[in-house]
Amino acid sequence: MDIAKRRLGSTDVDVTILGLGGEGVLRTFGREREAYSLINQAIDMGINYFESARAYAGSELYYGKALRERRGDIFLTSKSHARDKEGASRHLVETLRNMKTDRLDLWQIHDVRTEDDIDTIFGHGGALEAFVRAKEKGLARFIGITGHHDPEVIYRCLNLFDFDTVLMPVNPAEPHYKDFLARVLPLATKKQMGVIGMKVYLRGLAARIPWYSSMEPFFRFALTNPVSTVVVGCDNLDQLEENVRIASSFIPMKSEETNSLVAAVKPYARHLLYYKP
Repeated sequence: MDIAKRRLGSTDVDVTILGLGGEGVLRTFGREREAYSLINQAIDMGINYFESARAYAGSELYYGKALRERRGDIFLTSKSHARDKEGASRHLVETLRNMKTDRLDLWQIHDVRTEDDIDTIFGHGGALEAFVRAKEKGLARFIGITGHHDPEVIYRCLNLFDFDTVLMPVNPAEPHYKDFLARVLPLATKKQMGVIGMKVYLRGLAARIPWYSSMEPFFRFALTNPVSTVVVGCDNLDQLEENVRIASSFIPMKSEETNSLVAAVKPYARHLLYYKP
């Protein structure tokens, strides 16, 4: 099965429309065999975008053990949640050591939530200085930023620095609350950034909707938007294979389908976005 590719913003890189997210089995410890199989099966099935984060339990270590000679075949990303230069620099050293690589294709400032985060990250001695230095030294090819909670915060970040990518929620519940699609996506598109979609399946909670029968409409909704790729975490090989099947048969939604899905999700949107077990 062939997975389509799209250009990652204004970079010279084409990425598969489905990327392997760092959640699921990869955000664990002690499951090396399962993680090894998942990562390598994803490569075998044609995925070339792979994600992790310093905060994702043993994820980076799994990649380091699984990739070996296959490192050059993929676009490898990770993230740092440090807010200061020293902390981010230390994270990068740990990330490169864990992943057994000499550079990342994309390094992202992780989960920026508040105005205080912005003041620290973009201020003197802030994390952004470490990211810029890493790019200058060839330790990170591109720089990105990620936001999960407040589109206004990420909107401000995009106006403060020319990031190569932004990772943001892309799902039909977004229009019913704090809407990244309405606020952040147009600016990212205008700036020719690579947009990476997450929470496509509402953290897997789409299955709680009574009429749910398949994740495919949520995937199609996300990829119908002007995004480069969407990242989806997998608990097992069955989920990976299902996601690859959906990606390989992707057809953009018509506007009537998009509007219908957004309307159908509305009664459950806020609960799904902010559900806490």
